[in-house]
Amino acid sequence: MKSALLLLALAVLPCAGQVKITSGPDKISIQIGGKPFTDFWVSGPELMKPYLFPVRAASGTYVTRMWPLENVAEEENTQKDHRHQIGLWFAHDDVNKLDFWNNDASYKTPNRGKIVLQKVGELKSGRNQGSVAVTFEWRDLQGDPQLTESRVMTFYDDPKLRTVDLDITLTAIKGIVFGDSKDGVLGIRLRPILQEQAQRMDKFQPTGHIVNADGQETEKAAWGKPSNWCDYSGEINGEKVGIAIFDNPANPRHPVRWHVRGYGLFAANPFGLSAFTNDKSQNGAMTLEPGRSVRFRYRIVIHPGDGKTADVAGLWNKYAAAK
Repeated sequence: MKSALLLLALAVLPCAGQVKITSGPDKISIQIGGKPFTDFWVSGPELMKPYLFPVRAASGTYVTRMWPLENVAEEENTQKDHRHQIGLWFAHDDVNKLDFWNNDASYKTPNRGKIVLQKVGELKSGRNQGSVAVTFEWRDLQGDPQLTESRVMTFYDDPKLRTVDLDITLTAIKGIVFGDSKDGVLGIRLRPILQEQAQRMDKFQPTGHIVNADGQETEKAAWGKPSNWCDYSGEINGEKVGIAIFDNPANPRHPVRWHVRGYGLFAANPFGLSAFTNDKSQNGAMTLEPGRSVRFRYRIVIHPGDGKTADVAGLWNKYAAAK
């Protein structure tokens, strides 16, 4: 797989555009406006699912937690939890009872699933945008494939924003049941200073603020609630920055429910219903027959300021109106 990625890297011609995509042995790097934005980690001996890491604002400030991949001074006295939450990822913890979410390589749980790179498709650099197309298989630990994932990510050039569109199609190889649970599906783990609530070991005052499209604020109000979008903002060394996630109006079960936590987890989950409402009579599970597909699209926007000053509502309206 490494050799295939290297050959592909040689085939990608340099581009004078503002969004530059470069393929390497285990990752695909995305540069915007001459500055690194993120790396898309797609393979490696310890990789259990692909992720974008680290993720940065247009200023260059990173917004995702560095641990467990890197040790930085800011995080020395923070609580080291959920080591499977790295950067930005797409997964679910109950796919035919396999856990593709809580699946770090160091864990010993027997039901862990693994998302394995099958193919790196077309990589496009461009003046205003660039894109990455990849295919993965979701497998059990014995290598038995459950479904295929076809993913296209589009990255946009903007002097103030960092915007990523995710377009993901999951196709069942065998009969699939996505279970009703809270740990899914599009997730990002934020830098500790951006979290809403202090944890046991924190030596700093967190700055995070959660708000959704319906004006529900804080984890207590927004967790598990359906909404068109959700925003998580805070302050890093005097710089105000936020992350918004938009749920595409064409997505199944739009508006999505938000698994958004005060400790810095920020996730959109269409499969949680009884898990979020605590009503066991409701069921958010979804079944796919062999050969059938389901498509999910999201937009992630890293912006300066908070949700109001960045006009996240206006950005959402433009996204929702686009065909």
